[in-house]
Amino acid sequence: MSSRCYLQTAVLLLMLQLVCVPAAAEEPGTVIPAESRPCVDCHAFEFMQRALQDLKKTAFNLDARTEMLVLRAERRALCDCMPTSSLR
Repeated sequence: MSSRCYLQTAVLLLMLQLVCVPAAAEEPGTVIPAESRPCVDCHAFEFMQRALQDLKKTAFNLDARTEMLVLRAERRALCDCMPTSSLR
């Protein structure tokens, strides 16, 4: 009979916890209305927009650097092929 009493007490405590915990989590003033929260898609869009801008900057910088290195290599190749007397 004692184990039955413990079981009833455990079930009662479990039910009391299930009833009280959600009520405490939804206190007034803690929930932000959906209209004032930005949606997850908006945050993802803004993040992707910034990432795309960063990629464009990086691509432009790499393109400019590559062009400069190609010109430098062409100039070296030209200088190596021509005798120094013809450069004057």
